[in-house]
Amino acid sequence: MKKAVIVVIGLAVLVGAAGYWSWQKNPYSKEVLKLDIIGPESVAMAEEVIYTVRYKNNGDIRLENPRLIFEFPDNTLSADGSARRVEIGRGELDDIYPGEEKTIQFKGRLIGKQGEIKTARAEISFQPRNLQAEYKSESSLSTVISSVPLTFDFDLSSRVESGRSFEFSLNYFSSLAYPLTDLSINIEYPDSFEFLSSSPNILDKTQYNISLLNRAEGGRLDIIGSLDGELGDQKIFKAVIGVWQNDVFIPLKEISKGAEITKPQLSVFAQINGQTGYVASPGDLLHYEIFFRNISEDPFTDLFLVSTLSGSGFDFDTMKVTNGDFTVGDNSVVWDWRKVPKLRFLPKGEEGKVEFWVELKEDWTSNAVLTNSVLISEISEKFETKVNSNLKLTGRADYHDEVFGNSGPNPAEVGSETTFTVTWQVDNSLNDIKNGRVRASLPSNVRVLGKIFPESQSSKFAYDSHSREIVWLVGDVGRGETKNIAFQVGLTPGSGQRGNLAPVVQNITISGEDQWTEQVINRTHDTITTPDPIR
Repeated sequence: MKKAVIVVIGLAVLVGAAGYWSWQKNPYSKEVLKLDIIGPESVAMAEEVIYTVRYKNNGDIRLENPRLIFEFPDNTLSADGSARRVEIGRGELDDIYPGEEKTIQFKGRLIGKQGEIKTARAEISFQPRNLQAEYKSESSLSTVISSVPLTFDFDLSSRVESGRSFEFSLNYFSSLAYPLTDLSINIEYPDSFEFLSSSPNILDKTQYNISLLNRAEGGRLDIIGSLDGELGDQKIFKAVIGVWQNDVFIPLKEISKGAEITKPQLSVFAQINGQTGYVASPGDLLHYEIFFRNISEDPFTDLFLVSTLSGSGFDFDTMKVTNGDFTVGDNSVVWDWRKVPKLRFLPKGEEGKVEFWVELKEDWTSNAVLTNSVLISEISEKFETKVNSNLKLTGRADYHDEVFGNSGPNPAEVGSETTFTVTWQVDNSLNDIKNGRVRASLPSNVRVLGKIFPESQSSKFAYDSHSREIVWLVGDVGRGETKNIAFQVGLTPGSGQRGNLAPVVQNITISGEDQWTEQVINRTHDTITTPDPIR
């Protein structure tokens, strides 16, 4: 019995040794099948990506029954609408002979946020000839979404009065060459925000759906609401735009913007010569009007209002006051409740006014600031008469340019489309400007073609296809700074325009918040027309 056991063990050892020797002599290794995925390292969102799966038999044995599995990255739009996982089974692929190299291509468009890394994977399984064992080779490729050519931004004032309704907007515009479907804008409001209305209407006050967004199309979502809070509170608005894919929401861009709460009990403002933003010159006669309004819930009684003037340009010998007393030396005017009925009793929601006249010196040539400091109840306001920044917009439409290159008849002809490059230049002097923006509209026979230069401005350019309004969010413009943008449009002149210059961009305005005068500057610009009459 012992001898039999010894014999069996000996045979097993011999068989194992023979098998090991045979394996050692077998020239095949699974590494002989080289598998790679070739594709770009970075792409713009929704840009078409071509993945080339390449495999090569580097051995001397035929590889049989190959099966290839390719997985697109998450949230990829495949070219033929197929599933994320593509399998090419046995019988669909030919055997791979020694030295043979083959490639298969897969096309898709990556969807996601800027900076996201998207990874494609591939694996191929096979059997070496005369072997029953199945082997597998794997590979992967990561691609970064380098940009999302989609404008999405808040148009929201940086200061909001507590309890008062205000309006803000969300602008969106696509520069993508590929149409986006099933988009959605989701808005997150700060606490204490009361939603009042929107245009267009939005679902559950927080979600706005966009069924289709083609290239060079966009829109604007206007929302009216109110905020409650303490003076100085910072309230943050957030929004995200994304697409729905298989009932999953995929964010594309997320934005946020803050608004500071102001909470006055008395609203005080002043006008000079009927204007709130008057720019003074030497020798002017200034008619000051100071208005005070009760915006609290309770009436005010027995008030005093004091206006103190400072500035080297005033000629105080010319001061004339109605129902008030001017004191030489401290250069102040005092009105009390005994002479002004609205200071004696000011009910909720009502407004009163005091006024005076003063001239400026003729020989006043310095850049002094004229200051009017107003004190009423516990409210103190300072009004400065300054020179607003000279925020200017220049623009033109050119056929010959070095930016895009244009096509069509030149000069433009009735019934034929000619493309033009519209260039805008913003120049700013004197004071820093915040939240600069340009608004304009296109005539019905002009269309936006989606080309924008420089690329850094493309995310700040929006076009509402319904209202035909263009918005360029210029942003902050420092003193002495210049900003430029160029975009291409197509014009198809009508018969009534023959012999005349045709409008290309009209209703042009530029606005911004002057950081020195604290005024919103609004300037209009002439209609931009074709350089030559229509033929």
